[in-house]
Amino acid sequence: MTGVRRYIGLDPGLRATGWGLIEAEDNRLRHLANGSVKTDSALDMAERLRQLHDGLAQILAEWSPDEAAVEETFVNRNARSTLKLGLARGVVLLAPALVGLRVAEYSPNRIKKSVVGAGHADKTQVGVMVRHLLPGCAPVDADSTDALAVAICHAHHAATSSHWPTLRAEAV
Repeated sequence: MTGVRRYIGLDPGLRATGWGLIEAEDNRLRHLANGSVKTDSALDMAERLRQLHDGLAQILAEWSPDEAAVEETFVNRNARSTLKLGLARGVVLLAPALVGLRVAEYSPNRIKKSVVGAGHADKTQVGVMVRHLLPGCAPVDADSTDALAVAICHAHHAATSSHWPTLRAEAV
């Protein structure tokens, strides 16, 4: 990788979408910011999705990342919950695309394997490794910790794909 790249990781959710921003230069990662965009559960679905979009748009405008990465959804047993998560995930994918960013998607297992080294690591292990890989980082909540893990995963895969162009399609 040449130069400094800024990556935003996004962990979709309707109640709260976590976001985490890092910079990557060569093999060094640096934490920039993290947080969650929360929606008001008293509002109807359209208004909650607008809140989510507006919050993400503000973060993207403020931090100007170079690329975005989003965690893929795993299906819940509750179809209604899965549908609501899918709606939120659509907004999370759309917001960075609307400002011209490339958006990569990663499965939860791939993220865990990239950050912890094991695809079935638990949330505690992921949190410990996020703090280890980003010294001085204090994620505000579990959603932002997950989002930072997504950003770290993308930084690792983006670095690999920039050195090995033939792997680009497999890495994303």
